[in-house]
Amino acid sequence: MNASELFVKALENEGVRYIFGVPGEENIDFLEAVRKSDQLEFVLTRHEQGAGFMADVHGRLTGKAAVCLATIGPGATNLMTPVADAYLDRAPLVALTGQAELSRMHKESHQYIDVVKMFEPVTKWNTQITSPEMLAEAVRKAFKVAEAEKPGSTHLELPEDVAQSPATSERLFEVNRVRRPTGDHKAVTMAIDLLAKAKRPLVIAGNGAIRKRATAQLRRFLDLTGIPCCNTFMGKGAAGIRYAHNLYTIGLQSRDHVTCAIEEADLIVTVGYDIVEYAPKFWNPDGSKTVVHLDFLEAEVDQYYNPAVEVVGDLAGTLWEINERIGDLPETDRGSWALKHRERILADIHEHDDSTAYPFKPQKILHEIRSVLDAEDILISDVGAHKMWIARMYLVYHPNTCLISNGFATMGIAVPGGIAAKLIYPERKVMTISGDGGFMMNAQELETAVRLGTNTVNLIWTDGTFGLIEWHQQKKFGQAFGTRFSNPDWIEFARSHGAVGLKVEPGQSLRETLREAFTYDKPVVIDCPVDYSENIKLTERLGQLVCPI
Repeated sequence: MNASELFVKALENEGVRYIFGVPGEENIDFLEAVRKSDQLEFVLTRHEQGAGFMADVHGRLTGKAAVCLATIGPGATNLMTPVADAYLDRAPLVALTGQAELSRMHKESHQYIDVVKMFEPVTKWNTQITSPEMLAEAVRKAFKVAEAEKPGSTHLELPEDVAQSPATSERLFEVNRVRRPTGDHKAVTMAIDLLAKAKRPLVIAGNGAIRKRATAQLRRFLDLTGIPCCNTFMGKGAAGIRYAHNLYTIGLQSRDHVTCAIEEADLIVTVGYDIVEYAPKFWNPDGSKTVVHLDFLEAEVDQYYNPAVEVVGDLAGTLWEINERIGDLPETDRGSWALKHRERILADIHEHDDSTAYPFKPQKILHEIRSVLDAEDILISDVGAHKMWIARMYLVYHPNTCLISNGFATMGIAVPGGIAAKLIYPERKVMTISGDGGFMMNAQELETAVRLGTNTVNLIWTDGTFGLIEWHQQKKFGQAFGTRFSNPDWIEFARSHGAVGLKVEPGQSLRETLREAFTYDKPVVIDCPVDYSENIKLTERLGQLVCPI
């Protein structure tokens, strides 16, 4: 057995099924070992970025670290963006890269750069494999660290000569579940005391609230207390569409109806909240809110976020302990105060349900999508103006059925991410939404989808501009610059890859087009013209927002 074969056995030991990647000269020994595996499936992608995003989304959906592979030099640098995305979006991911022989790393050499040093700021841990003897430990540590809270990316580099070296030991580690301690009982008591005194408490559920069994305990907490709850972009589905006091999504960097509720609240309970996603200065601008912090880790130090109490530990366990003691709270109505905000939020969401305008209003598009997708179906959002509308308007039943990159917020994640989602859940409908700018950043993965037979529906909101940037420019300068481009014929583009191409024409039903798209057994691309004049209308309306008393 050589080191590459031992490496593959270690990955099999971790339960890995897919390796997403692009081959190179320096990793062919490793790929040969993968070829011989009965468990691992190598998914060839058309760009390393596509491979990384597939692993990224796979990790978010399963909670288990997924694997992406690249070769030396430019292959490794192409992997940098999705590895960084997994790092800040808190997705467990293990990146593998090839490297030059150890014997030429001390000098200038063809395609050689210090990849370990390059990945250092965007991984939780990374190292170079310098001998077969360290492989078992390094692989186990890479997965353990990647999956530990807060999850993220790790990286292993395998030099070409080490990959071929004989392995003298086949010993692997038993993969045991690590149980995390729950929050300190005194801190739990302090949190319950603050809840007992609060007349208008409110929960902000973040990305951590939809991981590691936390959702079930959060929902039980909400049912027991009736406390209003909102979520961040990546926390969508934490409370669920059916919760009567759900205030849905917070995240626009401006006042919104949910911000009015936060202003009125006298206690904020953050559950798995991550400031990398939405800075506290936007919802606590004077730093005066009383905050209870429930999370796997201590709160980041921030002048706008200084919790009165931090209950640090396993989030599900902490919420369970609070739920067991919730009888200590006096009987009171903790949710009706927020219903006026909820009514205004829902009125906004449904304002254009019956619109017949063409190009389509963003609100109308999302209404039609929600009517076609079932509760368990998956929507993956790319990054752009459409992301803001999806976050604000798309209603979600369950966690991890609407995926948004909002930590690193990376364009190009949707198309490859949809492929990963379909591989994991072939029985569910999977839709990706991209702007025409973001779609082109990883459009090459459409060929991968066709080759794999992952029949995702890829909806492009077409307007010929980088819409989110133009939105900000219009708000600040009253005009846009450097954002306009032309597009290919999306129907012919799809057909040239072996996919189905559709366009929603004036007078046609978007809903019926979506239904048709899901009848095909191959990937579908839909050209959907969008009316982004709604962006500025929303900005103006929120700028004049008066919070109800």
